[in-house]
Amino acid sequence: MPSLLPDLLRPTFWDRDLFNFDLDLMPARLGITIPTANISENASEYKLELAAPGLQRKDFNLEIDNHTLIISVEQEEEKEKEEDGYSKKEYSFNSFSRNFFLPENVKEDGIQAKYENGILKVTIPKVKETPLKPVQKIKVT
Repeated sequence: MPSLLPDLLRPTFWDRDLFNFDLDLMPARLGITIPTANISENASEYKLELAAPGLQRKDFNLEIDNHTLIISVEQEEEKEKEEDGYSKKEYSFNSFSRNFFLPENVKEDGIQAKYENGILKVTIPKVKETPLKPVQKIKVT
């Protein structure tokens, strides 16, 4: 069986965000950051790593809906400080949502997630092992 990794990396298959807007322009203007994802595959599982520093385990919400893995964060932070006799209170909201469309050969009830050192690591087991083909070099002429 051929590897599905190339399919996973196609934006139309694995990495559709909730809103399809230009990620280079709009987030910077709105102060929104959407974490980057690394995807890898071996014979028995897919691994997804999301760079999301500054969060806590409780901030993450992972769900599977209609063969789609939805990873979202909604974090509210309240800061209060006093300077020169003035009291200042600020609210900060940090949220994002990433959708990953799962291939047919995954075991959805076996998905595990772990958050450490600013990285969310999601392990997605395959229903059955798929042997990986060796790297094939192509000569450029």
